Amino acid sequence: MGAERSNLKVEPDLGPTRPRRWHWKRLLWLPVLFVGFSVLQVLALRVIDPPVSSVMLWRYGEALGQGDWSYRLHYQWRDLEQMAPSLPISLVAAEDQRFPEHNGFDLQAIEKARDHNARGGRLRGASTISQQVAKNLFLWQGRSWIRKGLEVWYTVLIEALWPKSRILEMYANIAEFGDGIYGAQAASRQYWNKDASRLSPAESARLAAVLPSPRRYSAAKPGPYVQRRAAWIQRQARQLGGDAYLDRD
Repeated sequence: MGAERSNLKVEPDLGPTRPRRWHWKRLLWLPVLFVGFSVLQVLALRVIDPPVSSVMLWRYGEALGQGDWSYRLHYQWRDLEQMAPSLPISLVAAEDQRFPEHNGFDLQAIEKARDHNARGGRLRGASTISQQVAKNLFLWQGRSWIRKGLEVWYTVLIEALWPKSRILEMYANIAEFGDGIYGAQAASRQYWNKDASRLSPAESARLAAVLPSPRRYSAAKPGPYVQRRAAWIQRQARQLGGDAYLDRD
């Protein structure tokens, strides 16, 4: 019996075993971290001029993926006060005439676009300038529900944390006015060899006119469509009251 007892091994009592599982509590912190990070992003860019935007990086990567190694980005930041007064009002007249009044989403324009598209006409969007800034500055190209949800979130943050003048200033600087040409200053230099502060009302309207398809239309050599649209933009800008229409910040 003594010999048998000496061969017995006593295992330490480790208590009840627990199955391995994901640390769900840690994952629950991810939305909180994202909210904090995105708020800090938007707050920082209220006072910091971005060196690049997500849409610029996306386009650059797209060009390299197609083997276009000579592709270059043209981008020069200019404050709103360094642009011709005709440019901001031209952008608003062309893209978002209720910009000073809405909170990031133009419900009237959304309803009109929905009715228009339901009748089978050419698809029409209703993105505001604030939404376009959110998309072009922070997000990627595409039409997924995830991207659209993030666009809504960033639009809410931009409208809550930036004055309208900053939103319009950002838009005028990161909008694409030609293939690889971003912002009014770069476009003015590329097309007319002058600073954005010296743009004429007609030139400002031409830049705004190409925004639906900046790689298809040219502000420097406008065809019939751009000429008609630029003339319409100038009329709309005058009817809105000129650049005084934007003095509501």
